[in-house]
Amino acid sequence: MKHEELKMNNDLLFRGKYRSTSTRLVNWDYSWAGNYFITINTKYGENYFGEVKNKRMIKNEIGEIVEKYWWEITEHFSNVDLDEFIVMPNHIHGIITIKKIEILDSNNVPKSKESHYSIISPKAKSLAVIIRSYKSACTRTINMSQNKVFFKWHSKFYDSLIRTEKDFQNVKNYIMNNPLNY
Repeated sequence: MKHEELKMNNDLLFRGKYRSTSTRLVNWDYSWAGNYFITINTKYGENYFGEVKNKRMIKNEIGEIVEKYWWEITEHFSNVDLDEFIVMPNHIHGIITIKKIEILDSNNVPKSKESHYSIISPKAKSLAVIIRSYKSACTRTINMSQNKVFFKWHSKFYDSLIRTEKDFQNVKNYIMNNPLNY
């Protein structure tokens, strides 16, 4: 199949292998203000974080580290608020809200800023940078606590833009009830 046909089929050629296109919104800048539903899985679905017993998640030491670092995201990213969150045996779910960044104009009057340009690498304070920093901090701390390198996240994460208040409540309920459905 020719490269042009791949584009027409909405696929990409990467290092000689086929890969499906991104699920990300094409015209959306992931550093813009919004509520995002996040799922991050462990590599190979390994149960590193504890277990579900009697429909309750019982976190182990690694699960506690993952939760602790989640709530510390706001200490490193001033443009972020966190909402519902849960650690499951082999993944986490959470809601991240990226806030509008206030900047001052020439008269020291606050005004909102959302960039509308695109660069190849992730933008500072974007969702990708936030998640990459979180995953890196967790991995480093977990592997140091075990005195060996063994813990790994899945290389990607899943996100969904939460568009309405109803969707926001549905996502919160899904996260809270995740152990009941595990």
